[in-house]
Amino acid sequence: MSAAEETPGAEDMPWGEVTPEAARRLLVAAVEAFAERGYHATTTRDIAGRAGMSPAALYIHYKTKEELLHRISRIGHDRALEILTAAAAADADGTAADRLADSVRSFVRWHAERHTTARVVQYELDALGPEHRAEIVELRRRSDAVVRRIINEGVAAGEFDVPDVAGTTVAVLSLCIDVSRWFNTQGRRTPDEVGALYADLVLRMVGAQK
Repeated sequence: MSAAEETPGAEDMPWGEVTPEAARRLLVAAVEAFAERGYHATTTRDIAGRAGMSPAALYIHYKTKEELLHRISRIGHDRALEILTAAAAADADGTAADRLADSVRSFVRWHAERHTTARVVQYELDALGPEHRAEIVELRRRSDAVVRRIINEGVAAGEFDVPDVAGTTVAVLSLCIDVSRWFNTQGRRTPDEVGALYADLVLRMVGAQK
């Protein structure tokens, strides 16, 4: 699956929230190039060429390559946080185990379905400038807070046995995020199946009471 086929936050068009069309094409091309070659090995000429445009055209829409990465990262992290928050709230009246499983299932499914985009979003953080990096780190902290709150609620309710909530939260999120690194659309498991597997694994990690 290429970045052009991925749809973070827009059902009718990949990256439909990015306008005008030329800016969207450049962003899609950048996602594919960064995922394939890495941020530092990718040039603006590479990106423009993939988009069928001249290098000069890129600067009309993005001042720098880093600004383009920031746009990708911001959209991706906003979407990841939205998914976690929505999943956690959807079963607000259920048990902490239900909320944790739903959150993990949705989060993992997104990282599998959007694995090209997610690799760039999750693994190119250090290429951002200080201001942009601080902004993205704050979004990551908010995602961390969603999962940590559910685990804390499970511990308080006697559902989970977790001596180190902070460390376990990091482990859960790391496990989910890493799906984007290895997931293969030609593999034997679908995104839904991977999501279900990881939800079960995480419940085992927190010692969820059956």
